Parts: sequence; structure tokens; C-alpha cells
Amino acid sequence: MISFLLSILALVLGYLFYGAFVDHVFGPDRFRKTPAIEKQDGVDYIPLPNWKVYMIQFLNIAGTGPIFGAIMGAKFGPASYLWIVFGCIFAGAVHDYMCGMLSVRHGGQGFPDLVGDYLGPRTKQVMLVFSIILLLLVGTVFVYSPALILGDIAGDGTRSSIMLWVGIIFCYYLIATLLPIDKLIGKIYPVFAVTLLFMAAALMVYLFVLWPSLPEVWDGLGGWSDKAGLEHQPIFPCLFITIACGAISGFHATQSPLMARCIRNEKMGRPVFYGSMITEGLVALVWAAVSSWFFFDGGAAQVGSDITAAAPTVVTKVSENWLGLAGGVLAILGVVAAPITSGDTAFRSARLIIADFVKLPQKDIYKRLAIAIPLFAGSAVLLWFNIEDANGFNVIWRYFGWSNQTLAVFMLWTATVYLVKARGKSWYLVTLLPALFMTSVCVTFILVDKIGFRIPQVAAPWIGLGTFVISSILFYLWKTKKSGK
Repeated sequence: MISFLLSILALVLGYLFYGAFVDHVFGPDRFRKTPAIEKQDGVDYIPLPNWKVYMIQFLNIAGTGPIFGAIMGAKFGPASYLWIVFGCIFAGAVHDYMCGMLSVRHGGQGFPDLVGDYLGPRTKQVMLVFSIILLLLVGTVFVYSPALILGDIAGDGTRSSIMLWVGIIFCYYLIATLLPIDKLIGKIYPVFAVTLLFMAAALMVYLFVLWPSLPEVWDGLGGWSDKAGLEHQPIFPCLFITIACGAISGFHATQSPLMARCIRNEKMGRPVFYGSMITEGLVALVWAAVSSWFFFDGGAAQVGSDITAAAPTVVTKVSENWLGLAGGVLAILGVVAAPITSGDTAFRSARLIIADFVKLPQKDIYKRLAIAIPLFAGSAVLLWFNIEDANGFNVIWRYFGWSNQTLAVFMLWTATVYLVKARGKSWYLVTLLPALFMTSVCVTFILVDKIGFRIPQVAAPWIGLGTFVISSILFYLWKTKKSGK
């Protein structure tokens, strides 16, 4: 529990001090008009109250990642605490802040357009396709996972019960994707955000009361994955792909521009973009601690389960056992709300990215439908071909995990190029270092994992180190060439 408490303190201090430093590096201008003011259209560009923008941003990025990812990541032991803390402060929150603020500065541009401005038109085209595929995967996964939980709660978990909830969630997604952002999302997201935060706070209080004997950082970082049944999966690179949304997630690069179109003042960038990610890190820390108790302190047996339980089962068993019926229902609703409220904005982001690319204004409903209907049809096909095979969804999730972090890599490099060009000095180090690290993670993972090239795991550290060095050299050569010009 000491490592857990120190981790919470570190996240708070990270927001107060490093968040202020990152804000200073970017240099927000309180007098500059934001896209919400300059480009109001009554649909996507709408100035919203600051507290509401923060709540929506938090719920946009807080899908099942900080919960399910933290549960699976906890199997790596106390290393999960370190990744959540350092990843969140120095990578994830920086990533979200830079993406959101760059979008504000560029008229509410989406992720592919931002990449194109700084990494070139060819990279923009690749990221356009990459983003749409990722968002379709997010929407599909975030249809199925809440439907699975709701099917277990309301029915017997049969295929017909799950498919009923899939249909209901799909209908909601379509409505939320088409309506102006202040009509549905702006009204219900704050309620769901409070539910999710209540869940995390209630579990944290119970942790303090229970005060379990959790693995501490000084107990060592290796060997815990074997005890939790991960079959020798190494911390590098697997942990950094498993825990994404609680540390750094490229999916957030597709979400931050949504609120960049609603923020009233640039000075709100730090609490909205950096602060939301820190809040998500706190939620992930709570679930990592709860899961450490579940996997390593006899918690599984105490709630009538075992350490091989899937993440949704861990959520259900722990919530019902710790918080009682009422608290358990609220906690489970929070877990259900998180993916649903990320799934709908995933489709909304995909609609806006495509609309920007084809230059189709979205004020008229029929123009929104022209883009939304093919998107939902593609997601439905993907869902249909994998609904019968649970392993099919495992494969989708693994590809999603890698593509998600790869998206973050491109956003970090985009921000690095921006800082080199716009700020000078060595300010670019705040994004360069996480860009180098995450590049190493993603290259190593796709080379050694079974969904990739299956190079023996023993080569992983050397591949990571080599990628880091080569990327550093290439960046230095580019910067030197630019300085010469």
C-alpha cells in the first residue's frame, strides 16, 4: 500500500509542477480567440462551460483502458504503478495536452491534419487511414465489452441477450454521433463522469479500510507475471502496450480535438487536457491496486473467483463484494458507461476526420448521415465476423493495443517537430524523450509478439535499444539539416 500511496502523491505533484512546466513550454494565450468562438456552427464548434469540457474530455478518454488495462497490467506486479505514474506525467498527459492545444491553435484541426502539417502530406494520408481503422476498432470493442457486462447483469449472458444490448448500444452511438455535441453528450457525460469517479473513490476508501498486503516496488519488479499466469510475458514491451489509457494512449489524439472545438480560453488547456489524463491515471492506479490484492493477496479466493478471471469478472466480483448491492451497481454502471462514452465519441471523431478530409461541412443532418452510415456498417460487419469467436476479439484487442500506441508515437513526433519550429531552445525534449521511448516500445512489440513477426523474446531489449538509438540519430540529423537551412 505504501507504493500505491506514493504513486497517488506523485500524480498530484506531477500535475501541479510538471503540468505547469509543460503549459509554460507551449505558451497559451488567454486573449487568442479559440475555434469554439471563431467557428461556431451549432453542431461541433460550440463553446461549453469549463467544468463541462473537463468532464467530457475525461469521459472521452476514459474507456475500458484505465480499468481493464490496469487490471491486466497489475499482473506485472508493482511495475504497473511505475508505468502509470511516469507514463501519465511525462508521456500521456503531455501527449493529450499538446494534441489538444495544437488543435486549438490550428482552428480545431483533427489528428491527421495536425500530423500532415508537421510530418508531411504522405504521413497525413497514412494517419488518416490508420485513425479511421483505430476508431472503428475502438467503436467495435466498446460495443461488445459493455454489452457483455449488461448481458450478464440483465440476463443470463447468452448470445441473444448480448446481441440485444449490442443493438441498443449501436442505436445510442448513432444518435450521439449525429446530434450536436451539447444536446446529448454535453448533458449526460457529466453524470457518467461522476459515476466513474464515485466508483474509483469508493474503491480507494475500501482499500484504505482493508489495507491489504500489496506487492511493493522494493519487492522487485520481475517474476510477478508468472505468478499471475501470464506465461513469461516480459515487462518490456508487453506492459507498455497492456496499460495504455492509464498511462499514454494514441486514441486520445482523436478525442482531444473534439474538446478543442468547445474550449473557451487557451488557459483552460492545462486542466482540461493535462488534468483529464492525470485523473484517468488516478482511476488506473486504483484498479491496479485492487487487482494486486485480487491476484497476489488472496483476493480472488475471498470474492469467490480465481486469478485466471477475465477483467470484467474482476470488476463484477470486487464491486459486489466490497461495495454491496447499491455500490456495486453504481460501480458496474461506471465501468459500463466508460466504454460506451468512448465508443460514441470514437464514431464522432471518425465522422469529423472524414468530413475534414473530403471537405464536407457537417451542419446539415443528411451530410452527417452520409458519413456515419458507412462507418456503422463497417463496425457491424467487423462485429458480426467475430461475435462467435471470443479469441477473435482477443486478436482485435491486441491489434488495437499496438495501433493505439503507434498513433501516440506519431502525435508525439508531431508535437516534437512543432516545438522545434515554434519554440526553439531545448523545449522539444518534453515530447522527444517519450516519442523515442514509445517508438522503441511499438517497434519491439510488433517484431516479437505473436500478432507480429514472432522474433524470440530474448531479442526484445536489444531491439528496443537499437530503435531508440537509431530514432535519436535520425532526429538529430533532421534537426541539424533544418538548422542549416
